[in-house]
Amino acid sequence: MSTPNGFPQHSRVCLTRSMEGGAVQDLQAKKAGKAAKKEAGGDGAPPKIGTPISETLKLLPEELKANMKIKSITPRPPRKPRLERAASLDEKSWRKWRRFRTSQESLTDPNETSSSNGSLQEASPSPPTRGRASPCNPCCQQDSLHTSPDALEASPGGKSRGGASDLGKRASEISSAFGGLLRGKGFAGGKPRLSQIMPARPLPPMELNVASHSLRTANRIDSDCLDYRHYPQHKFGRVSSSLSDSRLQGNGTLYDNCSTDSMKSTFSVLTPIRAKDVRSRSYLEGSLLASGALMGAEELSRYFPNRNMGIFVATWNMQGQKELPANLDDFLLPTDPDFAQDMYVIGVQEGCPDRREWEIRLQETLGPHYVLLHSAAHGVLYMSVFIRRDLIWFCSEVEYATVTTRIVSQIKTKGALGISFTFFGTSFLFITSHFTSGDSKVNERKLDYNKTIQALTLPKNVPDTNPYRSSSSDVTTRFDEVFWFGDFNFRLNKDRETVDSILNQNPDTDVSKLLVYDQLTSEMSRGSIFKGFQEADIHFRPSYKFDIGKDSYDTTSKQRTPSYTDRVVFRSRYKDDIQAVKYSSCPVIKTSDHRPVFALFRVKVRPGRDNIPLAAGLFDRDLYLIGIRRRATRELLKRRERKDQRSSSICSIS
Repeated sequence: MSTPNGFPQHSRVCLTRSMEGGAVQDLQAKKAGKAAKKEAGGDGAPPKIGTPISETLKLLPEELKANMKIKSITPRPPRKPRLERAASLDEKSWRKWRRFRTSQESLTDPNETSSSNGSLQEASPSPPTRGRASPCNPCCQQDSLHTSPDALEASPGGKSRGGASDLGKRASEISSAFGGLLRGKGFAGGKPRLSQIMPARPLPPMELNVASHSLRTANRIDSDCLDYRHYPQHKFGRVSSSLSDSRLQGNGTLYDNCSTDSMKSTFSVLTPIRAKDVRSRSYLEGSLLASGALMGAEELSRYFPNRNMGIFVATWNMQGQKELPANLDDFLLPTDPDFAQDMYVIGVQEGCPDRREWEIRLQETLGPHYVLLHSAAHGVLYMSVFIRRDLIWFCSEVEYATVTTRIVSQIKTKGALGISFTFFGTSFLFITSHFTSGDSKVNERKLDYNKTIQALTLPKNVPDTNPYRSSSSDVTTRFDEVFWFGDFNFRLNKDRETVDSILNQNPDTDVSKLLVYDQLTSEMSRGSIFKGFQEADIHFRPSYKFDIGKDSYDTTSKQRTPSYTDRVVFRSRYKDDIQAVKYSSCPVIKTSDHRPVFALFRVKVRPGRDNIPLAAGLFDRDLYLIGIRRRATRELLKRRERKDQRSSSICSIS
């Protein structure tokens, strides 16, 4: 409730009490000062420390009471600055009101449920006053004078800090602020209301869904769960509890849409899943919807905005050596591309006896960002597929098959090993082969190729992404992207002296004169082998045959001709889906008579459907832990060596 002059009654009462408290405190301070002076001037002895002020005043003569004047050094008990504190609170209210004025919202309260409703009480009427002084000022002065009659005596001339004149000025400043706040505003039912501020021009249309774009992106709903937004509000128990003012509920459509969007982020940023879907849905074969599916376009665009992934494909004939290179960084992580690839596929012919140790070394080199999706072996043919840890969920089940090209099948040194799987909506086939050796056995190598494409039984359970373009007689036609790599054993049809002269005359990058004599290039141009396959341009020296541990070619009595036996070829169902980025060898690894050969590709990936058996995040966890543990141990040893080197150098200088 408020007084007729426009000033709230409870504010006037608080201000009056504050001024009364200040006047009483000033009066007590003056009396204490008089007592101290009288005691000092009467008998010259200071009063005792424990003597009360009332007893000290009794000891002073009457003449000293009349003649004593208050000095500026009069001690006063400490008091709280109540008036200043009230003024600061009013200033904050004034700033809030200014902010509300500039906004486009109304502060009306038709339900009258505000927290300040019970604090306004009725006030006695008093005539309003104009000017700087507040209408409350005379009332405040009158009440304070009646309450403290000794205030004028304690502060003659109105110069005391707690005098009625200063209090009146302070009250007038406060009342001016409140008067400006409520000036021109009507009252209805004893409750103040501010009139609605209308905009100068029509506002632009507002979108009903006021959630931000990032929030909508992070909380997009699966197509199977679109009916969430049609649920009534009482279904979401935490919506109303998250709002501080319950009166806003049901106040407009903006709250409804915004709170529904916010509800999805109350629990997590993941897409909500209904309980009945968890009961009925099989996650080995998920939803058939292309939109919102795990392998669909939305997920693909989130991980690959341009829908291109990087693939590293490498082949290496290890010559059965037990000794592995000390460091594989130059092989798997070349410095030419600044970024690592999304997938690493490494094929080995005549692999080392300890296949597990080789895979651990690969995991140690690639680090914790990659996991072993699958590995397979066919005799001494090894293949390992590593993929980024984030992408493991978008792979189908991995299948593999083998083919033996030797007459005696127990000796598995020659043959082929294939691994296939589907990534999102793109099917991949990786084949590593070791064809028949010999300079003149070109036909035997073509027979090995034909036997491989006919006998490799893939895919098995994973459906073909495009069965209308597949052939039962050629495994390479049943997949979208095919990479074939290995020791194909095709040679250069030239003698050793001519090849050496060409290598000595031309730099490393100009090998076009050698490729004129390459058997594989000639056969591919005729279409007798690797039909539909392509090979990137070669700009490296022949990868075979080197002296072990040296950069020189065969210096033995056989004097084998250097050749490009280790190759990587590729084919795609769709034109320009595979782009070769780099094709090179790794000359720093010298533990075999072959140099490793690798190629980097950019492959286009298409969205898929979840009607395929998924791998469900399966990878070789034991290998992962061993490789990471070794990597950490290697880093600790390097740091210790560097520390020992610094300490030894310091000792030598001293």
